Amino acid sequence: MDREATAREYYRTLDEDDYETLADLLAPHFVHYRPDRTIEGRDRFVAFMREERPMKATSHPLDAVYATAPERGESEIAVRGRLLDPDGEPVVSFVDVFAFDGENVRSIHTYTQA
Repeated sequence: MDREATAREYYRTLDEDDYETLADLLAPHFVHYRPDRTIEGRDRFVAFMREERPMKATSHPLDAVYATAPERGESEIAVRGRLLDPDGEPVVSFVDVFAFDGENVRSIHTYTQA
């Protein structure tokens, strides 16, 4: 799977509660940097998404996916999208920047705008 496809698959796993596949996408030392907290470790992140996230049954429509220039040796994908509540109402707009270790997501930095 290429990195853009991996980023898109990440949101599918969240929207469909596919936590097994989510874990497969992430490096063991995965870190999610969010405006409200930092979550360290793949297992901790998957547990948070499965059991602790404030709002479940959300969706993440994506507006754009941007890749850095691979010829410069960079390994990031930026995704611009929206978080919608269970009724389809906007909660927040976001940009997530994915960094990779090989095929796995090493980290995501999330930037939001209400």
